[in-house]
Amino acid sequence: MIRKHIIAHGRVQGVGLRFTVTGFAKKYNVTGWVRNLYDGTVEMEVQGLDHRVERFLQELSSDRPGGNRFIRIDKLDITNIPSVNVADEKGFRARY
Repeated sequence: MIRKHIIAHGRVQGVGLRFTVTGFAKKYNVTGWVRNLYDGTVEMEVQGLDHRVERFLQELSSDRPGGNRFIRIDKLDITNIPSVNVADEKGFRARY
């Protein structure tokens, strides 16, 4: 089980990125959260089995994540962080 902290830079707010990321999380069966930050970036934490988190990241890094032509991710800052107890985090959600 691994957990990643991710900051997405680019055209990432107001284009459906949180919705798209939530769909990726369901597709790859990972837990965590996503939220917009005041500086125009999007922050997320993703936790799951190594191969599932890696697939999540590959799809997030694609030219058009989720087929959405409005999302443009210029850079992803990815950091490994300690996992949380799976009993404390049962799914993936958008924070506001």
